[in-house]
Amino acid sequence: MWRRRAGWVFDDALISSLRRVPAIMAILALAALCLWVGWSRFADVFGTYRQFDSSSSPYATAADFTKYVMKLGDAAVLKAEPMVKLPGLQTPWKVNIVTTVFWIGEPAGPNNPVSNVRSSWDVNWTANYGGYDPPETSNRRDYIPVAFVPRQNPFYVALPYNDMSNGEFKPEAPLIIPWFTQPHAAPGQSLCKDHWIAIRKGNRICYAQWEDCGPFRTDNFQYVFGNERPEPNVNGGAGLDVSPAVRDYLGLQSTDVTDWQFVEVRDVPKGPWQSYGDNNHFVLARRQSEPRVAVAGSGAAKSTTESKAIPGRSAAADSSATPADANITATRR
Repeated sequence: MWRRRAGWVFDDALISSLRRVPAIMAILALAALCLWVGWSRFADVFGTYRQFDSSSSPYATAADFTKYVMKLGDAAVLKAEPMVKLPGLQTPWKVNIVTTVFWIGEPAGPNNPVSNVRSSWDVNWTANYGGYDPPETSNRRDYIPVAFVPRQNPFYVALPYNDMSNGEFKPEAPLIIPWFTQPHAAPGQSLCKDHWIAIRKGNRICYAQWEDCGPFRTDNFQYVFGNERPEPNVNGGAGLDVSPAVRDYLGLQSTDVTDWQFVEVRDVPKGPWQSYGDNNHFVLARRQSEPRVAVAGSGAAKSTTESKAIPGRSAAADSSATPADANITATRR
């Protein structure tokens, strides 16, 4: 059937086919787009194949190439930026960490595969501490054993990383330890040992020194210095061991949950953790100041003796000293 419109004559079949043109054009455009995307992907894959084609590779076998890739990975790790770039600053709190209690001299057991007679850094740990650190509260008073005064800080902890291997720093140690750039105490000596951490339970915070490695692992730097959680273990995924002194100060159970963070010596406030230990920074600082005080005291005593020997000074003049003067003299003696 023919139809006339504005001077033009159209066949119905032609009109119907013209109506389908937009749809056909859309289909053709979509097909062209798909073809282009597919060709791009094919080119990428083909290019990647050619890039790693064994015929152009200097590595004869897949095993050789795998070794090469692993070396590249190790090199990338060594070139990586430190996890913490600002040494000396407090690190973020690690929260909700399963915490267990351990003690110096603790024997090996089902949940403690290695005895604590020695530590990862001290083969004579028990002897250097002064003896067995009893966990029973009946054998402790004022955070220390009743039987002896410890020669090391009774506030100690263990974390699952050791920065030393065969007397040398592990390759990752300079990259992950925030305070690694600080002066080293001695070659071959751990930079983790004796470092301070804060442990928080509720509204109480205790301070202790890092003295051993564990629980269970000595290589989990991703947790200790990074953002990962502790690795699973038979103690419920414990990531921190604390001493009986820390337990008593915070009121912890044998297995509990705490928060912790690294701190610098200058950030440690006054508390019972400053009282004991040849490894305690505060004890060592007091010992260094004592000789100066003693020298100053001996000089004052000498001056007092000389003043008493001045000829012509009467007993009455000495008796006229004020009570404050008498107290000072007594103190100097």
